Amino acid sequence: MDTNLKSEERLDDLQVNGYEIIQHPGKFCFGMDAVLLANFARVKKNERALDMGTGTGIIPILLTAKTEGESFIGLEIQEESADMARRSVAHNHLEEKVEIVTGDIKEAAEIFGPVSFDVVTVNPPYMIGQHGIANPSDAKAIARHEVLCTLDDILRESAKLLKFRGRFYMVHRPFRLAEILSKMVQAGIEPKRMRMVHPFIDKEPNMVLIEGMRGGNSRMTVEPPLVVYKEVGVYNDELLVEYGMK
Repeated sequence: MDTNLKSEERLDDLQVNGYEIIQHPGKFCFGMDAVLLANFARVKKNERALDMGTGTGIIPILLTAKTEGESFIGLEIQEESADMARRSVAHNHLEEKVEIVTGDIKEAAEIFGPVSFDVVTVNPPYMIGQHGIANPSDAKAIARHEVLCTLDDILRESAKLLKFRGRFYMVHRPFRLAEILSKMVQAGIEPKRMRMVHPFIDKEPNMVLIEGMRGGNSRMTVEPPLVVYKEVGVYNDELLVEYGMK
């Protein structure tokens, strides 16, 4: 079908189910963190999932291929990204499973109503505040820095949106881990599962995958670390499986 690509946009192969995604290389393109989060998240049969700050819709699209969830919604504040996401959904014939909504994470519970999702996923801005940002309205700055929403906003709205014992999945940076776990507990989302991601086996982790449960008991499983590269430019076999390339 006609993908209606706009100037400078491209179609990227997602390596699963023949799916492709529309991206603009001058804006913010998805990275490995989004792919790993989609593999880490668990959406069961008949469950509804919300991806907050969905960007170009990468996580909902991947989750349709990797889980048995019934429906997936992507919430995105930047209309240009939301438009690309909608066109990617149409390109992959996923209109009956995936919906893209333009809106603000800070108003998510008002938009969708409380206790309306079984699962919430989020690949949030990692950096605090606007330090070092030349243009706070730039798409890349919004994706990487807490310009339009904070960790507190994400956890507050997620706690409202999730059903009792609903699950929360997030990828973030380990340097904020103490703050993340503390604030999750305060919000009523109990940390249940965690996995560190290391670039090389002898390097410290640069990503952390976290699962929480609204109203869950206090007990967390720490999974074996995931190492991305065997050597420079060569992915580990386990990572290739995570990407669906093996």
